[in-house]
Amino acid sequence: MQITAKTISEFINGVIEGDPDVVVNDVSKIEEGKKGTIAFLGNEKYKNYIYETNASIVIVNKEFVPEKKVACTLIRVENPYEAFAAILQLKENGRNSITGIDKNCFIHETAIYGKDFYLGAFSYIGKNVVIGNNVKIFPQVYIGDNSKVGDNTIIYPGVKIYHECIIGSNCIIHAGTVIGSDGFGFALQNECEYKKIPQIGNVIIKDNVEIGSNCSVDRATMGSTIIGKGVKIDNLVQIAHNVEIGDNTIIVSQVGIAGSTKIGKNCTIAGQVGITGHLKIADNVKIGAQSGVTSNVEKDGDIILGSPAVNIRDAKRTIAVYKNLPQLRNEIIELRRELEKIKKEGGIK
Repeated sequence: MQITAKTISEFINGVIEGDPDVVVNDVSKIEEGKKGTIAFLGNEKYKNYIYETNASIVIVNKEFVPEKKVACTLIRVENPYEAFAAILQLKENGRNSITGIDKNCFIHETAIYGKDFYLGAFSYIGKNVVIGNNVKIFPQVYIGDNSKVGDNTIIYPGVKIYHECIIGSNCIIHAGTVIGSDGFGFALQNECEYKKIPQIGNVIIKDNVEIGSNCSVDRATMGSTIIGKGVKIDNLVQIAHNVEIGDNTIIVSQVGIAGSTKIGKNCTIAGQVGITGHLKIADNVKIGAQSGVTSNVEKDGDIILGSPAVNIRDAKRTIAVYKNLPQLRNEIIELRRELEKIKKEGGIK
């Protein structure tokens, strides 16, 4: 990436203060800025670095007033963080602009793929697979028979997509994630033996979804496990069979969601949350970290916390009591001593 301050300012609708012809070829943090890089100032606590940074260009808020001379070129915008994100996306797009099919891969003769397709080495594309335009599939990816992948989707190394799964457009699936492995379905035959229940459904991932590394999304027993539009899933998340996740929900690392639970739109599920099966979670619900959800959440916009998870007001009261338990214990011990002393002195029969 070789780009001038003038070009960048036009791209992010900014106003230049300094040399419009200065060239950058990389990005950096403001505190680690090097010559030839662009950084941004989005947090007041980092403002002192703008007088020390070696970055050639720094994106700042329109209202920023320097307290002393600034050596770098400034580009003033409404939202520095948003503008810098756009530049990072531009850099990422350049990195993922590759096309072509590596000779060391397999594509079944019935598979169909669109233009500007990239397929990395040692990848496998099964029977009747349909892949859209501008799809990037990195090395060692497996896509099973009768699956579909929409336009502009990126699938990173080592992803496994089982048969008959559907991946939407503009999705990103990170390394090591497995889509469509069998749901955990077993029927108890006697006291100690289980019989496997065939999992004959699939997984449907809608448009604009991003799934982190080493996640598992299980196929449905029947029907579909569904990930709604715009859902963002962090690393190390387990989503069981027949789960449905509403549009634009965020799921943070190490969450586990048991089978057939239905989660609403625009929810936030923090790290290490466990949700039992066959529940319904309303829209706009927020679930605090390490919560254990064992019952339906029926109120739109509710905030729950704890294990078992309860409304945050009740959870805070419980936490307050819990924090005081050592003091309460000591007070009870002291009261017992006082009571024993009174008994010995004959004050209580």
